Amino acid sequence: MHAFMEKTTLNNTSIPFFFNKVNIFKIVITIFHLVGILGMTVPALRPYFQVLTPFHLLLCTGLLFVFHKGWNTAFYLFVILSFGIGYGSEVLGVHTGFPFGNYRYGPVLGFQLFEVPLLIGVNWLLLVYLSGEIFHKKIKNDFIAASLGALVMVLLDVLIEPVAVKLDFWSWENDLIPLSNFIGWFGIAFIIQLIYRKLSFDKSNVLSLYLLINLAIFFLLLNLLL
Repeated sequence: MHAFMEKTTLNNTSIPFFFNKVNIFKIVITIFHLVGILGMTVPALRPYFQVLTPFHLLLCTGLLFVFHKGWNTAFYLFVILSFGIGYGSEVLGVHTGFPFGNYRYGPVLGFQLFEVPLLIGVNWLLLVYLSGEIFHKKIKNDFIAASLGALVMVLLDVLIEPVAVKLDFWSWENDLIPLSNFIGWFGIAFIIQLIYRKLSFDKSNVLSLYLLINLAIFFLLLNLLL
């Protein structure tokens, strides 16, 4: 009887602590995005915040993975494949124009290998993880779920592209964002989303949807303010 009461007490205290931890992380995410909007829209501050862009992306990924529970071989394989396929497609795109179109990266996103920032691989990993989590329980068919996840990523890219060009993340030939970019983005995203679906690891994450919404609002507001 004493053991049961002790276990119940521990559980009752751990549950509020867990939710407090989630709320704290959500507040941190929102504050960082709000500060980022301020920094990017004030011309005097913009150069400093452009330099901080890689750290912002890495911070968001780190905070997200604090709540990831499926640390198994399949998850590590997903990390490697999503990073590798996403990054590889960008290297191919920069050097050949396929599958996205003709573009080049600026210096803002940090260290580059084969003229592509390594951070771009992290970006692919993060966006697939966030958008895939939306549908992983709601839709049973892997191909439909992968298509919807890829579509969410394309819609987010529609918000990202104009901001990225203005902030010198990358630039397009003739300053025009081609339709091929969004078609190629969907195709690569679909492949990685399908891998995400097929690999068996715990895909539930309490921060995923909240972080995705924050990212969408962040780029939406920057589209309006820049």
